[in-house]
Amino acid sequence: MTRALTDRQISELGELRRALHQTPEVSGEEEQTAARIAAELEQAGADRIWTRLGGHGIAAEFTGKQDGPTVLIRCELDGLPIHEIPEVPHRSTIAGKGHLCGHDGHMVMVLGVGLALAERPQSGRVILLFQPAEETGAGAAAVINDPRWPEIRPDFAFAYHNVPGRPLGEIGLREGPSNCASRGMKIAFMGKTSHAAAPKDGVTPAQVMAGLMQALPRLGAGGTMNDDFALATLTHSRLGRASFGIAPGDGELWVTLRSQTDQRMDRMVAEAETLVSVALQQENALSGAITWHDVFLANVNEASAVDIATRSTKQLGLTEYQMTTPMRWSEDFSRFGLDGAKSAMLFIGSGKEQPQLHNPNFDFPDALIPIGVSLFVEIIEQILENPALLEPSGRPAPYG
Repeated sequence: MTRALTDRQISELGELRRALHQTPEVSGEEEQTAARIAAELEQAGADRIWTRLGGHGIAAEFTGKQDGPTVLIRCELDGLPIHEIPEVPHRSTIAGKGHLCGHDGHMVMVLGVGLALAERPQSGRVILLFQPAEETGAGAAAVINDPRWPEIRPDFAFAYHNVPGRPLGEIGLREGPSNCASRGMKIAFMGKTSHAAAPKDGVTPAQVMAGLMQALPRLGAGGTMNDDFALATLTHSRLGRASFGIAPGDGELWVTLRSQTDQRMDRMVAEAETLVSVALQQENALSGAITWHDVFLANVNEASAVDIATRSTKQLGLTEYQMTTPMRWSEDFSRFGLDGAKSAMLFIGSGKEQPQLHNPNFDFPDALIPIGVSLFVEIIEQILENPALLEPSGRPAPYG
């Protein structure tokens, strides 16, 4: 059986969370954060630690007494390139960067699971994964493509995200789609500058960009969340350089595409590329190039993993919220399910008055730490300590 954390351990996790909050590192730069996490895992007595996994990723193994399934608990290492504004004692010390999504809190909760595993499970093993580059959608794929991943590959995978606007500690669960797919489309236009007194002597992307700024958002207006949900959001534009004497010869458009399913995303991508191609054909002297960034696949929660999380939530007496629609924001967790794990993304309310994710005044509530630890520990015990509860397929046996 795992061991319950002491009040002192919970307090120390809060102190660590605030220390991590002060030193955020953005996607791909998490070297110092990873080193701190690796040291904490070594102190917690992990049986094996993998470093530089898919970049700066860290994974730790806690092995049970007998063979059994592998359960992975995943969190994120990276902060955001956003300037933090609150005057709190533990505010970010790095200008323009902040843990404004709660990944600092996610990390310490998963570390708390490691502390609870001081007494190993009866069977199987637990992998605690601290994933890099979640915010850009690149980290999970890099971890799975790491040549050491086959040593880690889990049978079950769980993660969670805090949700502002929901009651503190409420557990949100949903079978099927839980997070939307999204990707960033960057369109670069290349023409020729000229004197502002003679614009006809140059090639400007102005008219093509103006048309696309109206056409691309019409690819998806949002609305009801269903398999046909699609949202195209213009996020940035640039035309030439700031000058009154130069007619512009280049420009950029950035658009974020969002959908509930990967199939709908594929249609949006094809439609968007067609719009750009047709627009460029109308201005033969103008060239353009499309590049794709921050690619997130739709996250789909597997039924048996959700059943285990539901059973664990009820066992702990936590408030449960059955979500009727997925989150519109994306999550770089889907690839673990696509890699073969029975996976589920859980959501934990971080308070009705909590500032929204990515707001400059967001700060993870430490009161969630013991809740998250206990829920993940219960999930692990449901799988590894009660094998009789699992059918041969790995799905929990019916209640009662």
